[in-house]
Order: sequence, then structure tokens, then C-alpha cells
Amino acid sequence: MRKFEYADEKIGAREIMIAGPAMIMGVGILSLPRILTKEMIGSDGWVSILLCGVLFICLAWGIATIVSLFPGKSFTELTSTVASKPVSIIITLMYAFLMLHFASYTVSSFANVTGKYIMYRTPFEVIAFAFFLVVIYAVSGSRVGLLRLNVMFFPIVIFIVLVVMVLSLSHAKFDNLLPVFQTDFKGYVQGVKSGMLSFVGISILWFYTPYMRHPEEAPGRVAFGIGFVTLIYLLLFIITLGVFGHVVTSNLVYPTVELAKSIEIPGEFFERFESLFFVIWIMILFNSASMALDILTLALTSIFTRFRKRTVLYIVSPLVFFIAMVPEDVVELKIYGSLIGYTAFIYTMFVVVLLFLVMKIRGVR
Repeated sequence: MRKFEYADEKIGAREIMIAGPAMIMGVGILSLPRILTKEMIGSDGWVSILLCGVLFICLAWGIATIVSLFPGKSFTELTSTVASKPVSIIITLMYAFLMLHFASYTVSSFANVTGKYIMYRTPFEVIAFAFFLVVIYAVSGSRVGLLRLNVMFFPIVIFIVLVVMVLSLSHAKFDNLLPVFQTDFKGYVQGVKSGMLSFVGISILWFYTPYMRHPEEAPGRVAFGIGFVTLIYLLLFIITLGVFGHVVTSNLVYPTVELAKSIEIPGEFFERFESLFFVIWIMILFNSASMALDILTLALTSIFTRFRKRTVLYIVSPLVFFIAMVPEDVVELKIYGSLIGYTAFIYTMFVVVLLFLVMKIRGVR
């Protein structure tokens, strides 16, 4: 009799390959075209997307490579082996702090978008609270089961996004993509900085890669996953700009949602296509919020080993919800998200370089 494949708390290369893109695409997929068109001229935003993609592919590859050298060790154990216990605690606590704010930002973004397009009269707090309760319920269960939800949801998300792009091609105009290469160097740098938020979240690889059966497969798989997200972002940005033009795109709060609303299916047998788009978007945002909250609890329980997972979860959840209620509008939410994106990227880059240098100096194998 063949052994049941999912009986243990281990994941395969497919789960880790999808976990990164699922974490990344939550909020960035809605606002990325607007963010880049505000900073750059014409369709030059695709250059920033490509540069961000290459940068984060290298960063994800570096994370997965380090973790694969220490099979079976958690992030806290890994950093304790390479550096020391005090350094490990500080690094892990900082990641817990980042995931605390990332989870809050995701919950706040969900309530903001849902209140704007679907539940017009429902209070912001009620939308956020209902969504967050489902996230807490998911995180309180199996961690590996949560990762396998990505494998179920992500193909559906990608299929609907591709349908949106294909059906929008008939409305796109090539003239809207001009001019090209008119942005100066400072503009490209600012575009890369602004696009970082749409790629933030790859730090989950530190914590989920140790659950792999064959961690040596992680570097190539995570690089492929981030590359795939970069391609989706590129196509979505070009098509959105081709449909709405530079000026309109830069003034739309969530251009991707407006793109879905502009779709007209022949025969009119399905109206309000954006409602279907919202359903799949909620799937991907649910995964992002769940993984962020799960990493928060995982980081804290790895330090405070006497506390159980659910105990930590119930302690930190009110704090996550309280912080999510602080941003009152889209402008404050954008500033909050930018701060998270910059901090997460700089800190993750710092940790990767630090661990590589310490391993080289101390001769850790």
C-alpha cells in the first residue's frame, strides 16, 4: 500500500514555489499601475517592474540558498547556528514586527477596497473584523494545510487575471503606450522604490522553506515563482496603460479593478465581471493575510517556546486589528504600505548579506 503523501507536516517544491507569488500578489496587483504611472513618463514603468523582478528574484534565491544549507532547521535555529542566540532573537523579533504590520496592512486594504466597490454602506470596522475572523480561524489550524490552500487558490487567480487581460486587449490602444524611454535616471530609481511594495513578502521563505521535504530544490523554484509574478505584473501594467492611458491610470485608485469593470462579454450573458474578479482577489488576499499572521505566530513561538501557537495567536490578533484601523483613507494607507515595503526590503537584504558574510568568516557549513 502506498504511503499517504500528505500525512506528514512537510511540503513539496510546488507549495514553496507558489507561496511566494501568493504572498506578493495580494495588494500590489490592484494598485501597481497607478503607482508607477505617477512616478514615470509614458509606459516606462515596465522597466521598473523588470528591475524590481530581477532584484527580488536574486533576493529570494539568496534566502532559499541559505535555508537549504541547513535542512530541517527553523529560522531561529539557523540564525543561532550562523551567528549567536542573542542575534537570532533580535533578527526573529524584527521579522515578527514586520509581519505584524504586513498583516494589519492587508486587513486594512481589504476593508478599504471592499467598502469602496462592494459594501458601500457597511462600516469599515465591520468589514475588516469579519475578514480578520476568517483569517484567525485559518491560522489556528494546520500550517502546512494553510500553504496547500495556495496550491488550490493560485491557479484560479491566475486564470481569472489572464481572462481579464485577454478580454481587455480589444480596448487597448498602442498610442497610449507612448512615449517610451523618456524618464530620467532619478525617475527610474523612484519607480523601483515605489514598486517594492508590490513584491514585498518574500521573507516568508525564511520560515516556510524548512518545512520542505527536499530543501535543495527551493532556490530554483522560488526564483521561477517570483519571475512568473514579474511577468504577470508586466503584462497587466502594459494592458492597463493601453486601455486607460497614462493620465487616467495615474488618477485611478485601483486601476486593475477598473480594468475588470470595463470588460464586456459578448452576448451579455455575464454582467459585472468585476464581481468575479473580486472573488478571486479575496482568495489571494486571504492567503497573504493568513501567511503574514502565521509567520508572526511562528516567529514568536520559536522564541517564547513555552507558549502554544493558539495562545500567541489570540494575544497578537487584537493588536493586528487595532493597527489595521489606524489608516483612515487611501492616502494614509499608501504611506503606511510604502513604509512597510521599504523597511522589509532593506531589512531582508541586510539579513541575507549579514548571514552570508558571517558564514564566510566563521567557516560555517
